[in-house]
Amino acid sequence: MSILWNLFIIFFKIGLFTFGGGYAMIPLLSAELVKKKKWITDEELMDFYSIGQCTPGIIAVNVATFVGYRLKHIAGAVSATVGMVAPSLIIIMAIANVVGFYMENKYVAHAFAGIRVVVIALIFDVVLGMWKKAVDSWFQGIIFFLSLLALTWMSVSPITVVLSALALRLLIRS
Repeated sequence: MSILWNLFIIFFKIGLFTFGGGYAMIPLLSAELVKKKKWITDEELMDFYSIGQCTPGIIAVNVATFVGYRLKHIAGAVSATVGMVAPSLIIIMAIANVVGFYMENKYVAHAFAGIRVVVIALIFDVVLGMWKKAVDSWFQGIIFFLSLLALTWMSVSPITVVLSALALRLLIRS
């Protein structure tokens, strides 16, 4: 029961204190799950993010579900998922009636503008960290840049990019 409660609390805290979605919470997940608790490795976290991005739903919720399942199967998946979702539900219900009033406040608007800048920096840090761990050959670097080109300038579907990279890798390997 202790691990289930810990899963809930950890994902509740991460869900409560993370702005900017799934990518912005990678440093928090790494600090809590990899470095502090040692429940998973950095590689497993990257795998969970990769799979979470390719499966329907919110990346953060998918990752919580995968981590929980890895540790305590169905009960762990439920505990981690509920922990991740609960803060958002509580906050949304609490501010639903007053959000219009506060968003017109110039100080609140400026605060959210500042938060967006910080989230961009967090995402950049995550991408750089993933680059260092995932790209260790010129071939992987080429796949990265071709994928980036296809996603940003050619508006190719992420599913197409992932499947194309997989097919290219399998073709080169065989």
